[in-house]
Amino acid sequence: MTNAAKALLEGGPEDLSERVVPITPPGTELKIPFRGGYEHFRATSRHEDTSEGRLAVYEWWERTEVAE
Repeated sequence: MTNAAKALLEGGPEDLSERVVPITPPGTELKIPFRGGYEHFRATSRHEDTSEGRLAVYEWWERTEVAE
């Protein structure tokens, strides 16, 4: 199994249930839909051992709202 296509999310809303997510496409930012908006996470240079193997750590940096 390869872990190159997954990331560990750090920070952001405490009730964000998924902390291991696919990286699609691999890059420097992830945009996760959550509660009518998006949580934005940026890649760090860190990695962490998880139950799914060693994953890149992405840390939360902002939230944007979806216009209704």
